[in-house]
Amino acid sequence: MCEYCGCQSVTAIDELTREHDMVVNMIGDVRGAHAAGDVSRMAELARRIAAVLSPHTEVEEQGLFPLLADEFPDHVVALEAEHRRIESVLAAASTGTPTDPGWPRQLMETLDVLRDHILKEQDGVFPAALTTLGAADWDSVDAVRARAGSLLPADPASTAPR
Repeated sequence: MCEYCGCQSVTAIDELTREHDMVVNMIGDVRGAHAAGDVSRMAELARRIAAVLSPHTEVEEQGLFPLLADEFPDHVVALEAEHRRIESVLAAASTGTPTDPGWPRQLMETLDVLRDHILKEQDGVFPAALTTLGAADWDSVDAVRARAGSLLPADPASTAPR
């Protein structure tokens, strides 16, 4: 992912980026399960993606986005709408394998949206935050992270893209 602006030197952005890397890896696994026609594996992976995105989205929506909303209101609204769309499709697998025969296609389309969404954040939101926010702002984002938690492994190398 992005490494050109230095924004990953900020702990909050580094953690969000590492979560993105985890999700991107799982998206690849979902694509493999889809190609194999393994809908139950797709559902299992959808639950894992949702588990990573839950605290991730909380950090963005309760920590980062409010700090950027005055300067970038349309972008924040659009990103939050994408969060709702993604959550909705992932939630269909929250209690097991969805029986709707259209769900696998819907999941694949939504994961394409998620992949584009990740790029918008990493190429737009994170660099903008780096240049816009001050130390007190980052402290407030870190406080949200402390409340939200994370599924990140202790070793950052384990979330590197494959």
